[in-house]
Amino acid sequence: MNKFVLFLTIFIITSIQARELNLSASVISDNEKIISSRNMGYIKSIKVNEGDKVKKGALLYEIDSIEIDNKKEQALLNIDIHKNQYDNVKLNYERYKRLYEKALVSKFDLEQLELKYNTISNSLKIANSKLKELKNQYKYLKVKAPNDGLIIKKSIKVGEMAMPGIPAIIISDLSNLKIVTQINEADLKYINLNDEVDVFIDSLDYKTKGKIISIIPSANPMTHSFTLKISFESNEKILPGMYANVLVSIKEQL
Repeated sequence: MNKFVLFLTIFIITSIQARELNLSASVISDNEKIISSRNMGYIKSIKVNEGDKVKKGALLYEIDSIEIDNKKEQALLNIDIHKNQYDNVKLNYERYKRLYEKALVSKFDLEQLELKYNTISNSLKIANSKLKELKNQYKYLKVKAPNDGLIIKKSIKVGEMAMPGIPAIIISDLSNLKIVTQINEADLKYINLNDEVDVFIDSLDYKTKGKIISIIPSANPMTHSFTLKISFESNEKILPGMYANVLVSIKEQL
């Protein structure tokens, strides 16, 4: 009986299909700062408007000094009172030390005066420290730009009360612009850090290459999409908030 050995060769051909994702995106500043006051007081003057470009150290707005002036006057008066008390007690203390050496006053009297001298001396130091602290607050009345940037929001007016921690001005750093976009959960597996993408800003007829620098590991629960942050080569005409398109080339196996 003849035996036939059948050799079956199976060729598995894997095809790879390339496609492109066209993602809607926006330009953002990766260094946007909210400016607020450290001191409470009436706004004396405002030097900028929305849309102005400012340099680091430029004066943004100034707060009236009347409140600190009043506290400073009280502090100076307090120092004068403590200084007079200190001078008198010091004079008596030095005199009592000489009398004690001659056994003309008791040790108890000397110690009581020494305690009073030390107490008033400490009070004078505290009063001087408070005055120094008040003088230091004057520099915070002039609120300055922490870096070069664009004023994108101004929430204050002259004559209004500036409050510590309440946003007054928002500065956007134009030297640190990025692109942000959303990608569907199903397509996330094709994306890697440092992947190159094409960036389009249609309003400026601008095209350049970008690189994925961050994949935010938290999905939007409503859309099941993830945020991508992309670095790109910017220019002086590109501003935060501009609409952009990102073209991502991906390859998937069939």
